[in-house]
Amino acid sequence: MNRTTILKWITGICEGLLAIPLAGGTFIVSMTWTPLLFMFVFHTVTLILSIKDSRFSSGSILGMITSFLGAIPFVGWVMHTITAIVLLIDAAIETKK
Repeated sequence: MNRTTILKWITGICEGLLAIPLAGGTFIVSMTWTPLLFMFVFHTVTLILSIKDSRFSSGSILGMITSFLGAIPFVGWVMHTITAIVLLIDAAIETKK
């Protein structure tokens, strides 16, 4: 398993945790939206490494968009859920290769 796949697993799990109704939103608001900034940077690093490794990178791009839209309550929940699913599927496919 390469570094890009590991980062996709980690970012997918983090997005999944942020998608937990009420708990994810409470965590984000209580930390004054800092988790969204952290996830944006984390997705950016994953994107750069994915491009360097010639790997599929749409999950990281979607994650960066989600980090911006995550401040909108219902939209953020939906986006975190979708992003988590995309990243985890992508990581699972890469793990099987």
